Amino acid sequence: MEALRDKYAENTRRTLLDTALSLFAARDYAGISAEELVRGAGLTRGALYHHFDGKRGLFEAIFDELERQAAQRIRTAIESVSDPFDRVDRGVAEFLAVCAEQDFRHVVLQQGPIALGWQRWRELDQQHLGGLVLEAVRNLLDAALIQPHPAELIASAFYGALTELSLTIADTDDPQQAHIQAASLVHDLLSGLATGKS
Repeated sequence: MEALRDKYAENTRRTLLDTALSLFAARDYAGISAEELVRGAGLTRGALYHHFDGKRGLFEAIFDELERQAAQRIRTAIESVSDPFDRVDRGVAEFLAVCAEQDFRHVVLQQGPIALGWQRWRELDQQHLGGLVLEAVRNLLDAALIQPHPAELIASAFYGALTELSLTIADTDDPQQAHIQAASLVHDLLSGLATGKS
């Protein structure tokens, strides 16, 4: 009986997430009501508040899920690459490609700061993606492939650049072209720190 209850609860949660993603990816956060969310899911407001404590909590869960998926895609893209510079190029290209996709663009980059506030938005983004940037920087430093500045400072500089580039991609009329141009720019920026060793 307990297993059935758990399965029902998970199905209810998943239905709310799937319904919310379709709405939040297409429209602005402020224009979607809690009532519309539960009606679209065929559930009650009680289910929404039980699982997510309301509309904002549901949005944050969608945001978190999209960020986790992005981080996993980056890890998958770089897992078979051994050269530290190539790993960065591959990881950056994958991240910027994700930024050009409709769901991530609209939910994470365009509506995320509005719905969650800039501080919470940045905190969640750092949780999922900040560590990947720092790990990449440390790998480059360990291999003596870039100038020996403090790892945290380099990571902060590139995390900031990637954040701003992602927001620019989200607002451009041609996100596919913009993400390719941005990946080339990041490569050139990082090359400026290179020691010339290989």
